[in-house]
Amino acid sequence: MCAKKRRSESSKLIEELRLIDDRFMNVCLRDNIECVQLMLRIIMNKPDLVVTNMQTQEVVKSLTGRDVEFDITATDSSGKIYDIEIQRSNAGADFRRARYHASVIDSKSLGHGVPFSELTESRVIFITENDVLGGGAPIYHIDRRIKEMKNKLFDDGSCIIYVNASSRNLETELGKLMSDLCNPDPDTMHYEPLADVVRYFKRTRKGQAIMASAYEEWVRRIADAAREEGIEQGI
Repeated sequence: MCAKKRRSESSKLIEELRLIDDRFMNVCLRDNIECVQLMLRIIMNKPDLVVTNMQTQEVVKSLTGRDVEFDITATDSSGKIYDIEIQRSNAGADFRRARYHASVIDSKSLGHGVPFSELTESRVIFITENDVLGGGAPIYHIDRRIKEMKNKLFDDGSCIIYVNASSRNLETELGKLMSDLCNPDPDTMHYEPLADVVRYFKRTRKGQAIMASAYEEWVRRIADAAREEGIEQGI
């Protein structure tokens, strides 16, 4: 395929991408505390939440178990840790995956010899394109309860949250946010910080070049993975 045709095809693909596409979001929100803070303020319903640092595609290696690559990790001014995962497929939002992510956050946030009582609070947030839990709610909060004490909260400082991106009630802040995440057109988005970053990567030459390079890297990684799988099957 000639370079000109390849660039044309990648431009068309980029124009169709949305923030609900995790690879696109990872590039758009890299080092973008403002947008991550906006998202967390809306999802957590805390307008005064302040993000002090964030990272995209953080990889946590494990010597004995499975490695994890977090889509977005962030810490707020109180020290609370957030993991935001973007999942278009239901399989990618498996409940036990959320549990594993929470355990990895815990293991990396508690230093050697530090008392368990000082384990920081964490929130694992899965934003899913479909209503994975099937309850028709825009957002679900999952925490531990004590059955024998009238379902009293077992306050261990952790919570798993599923956000249903198929629920886009434009009368709510959360609904408008989900609408923006699923909208490929920055000119019709509701939140200007999100619109601005999407517009940059879709409508400016520099942004398009960065995204095209990322797109080609994704294609190479998929091809390499497929090649390795084929070799293993052959062996």
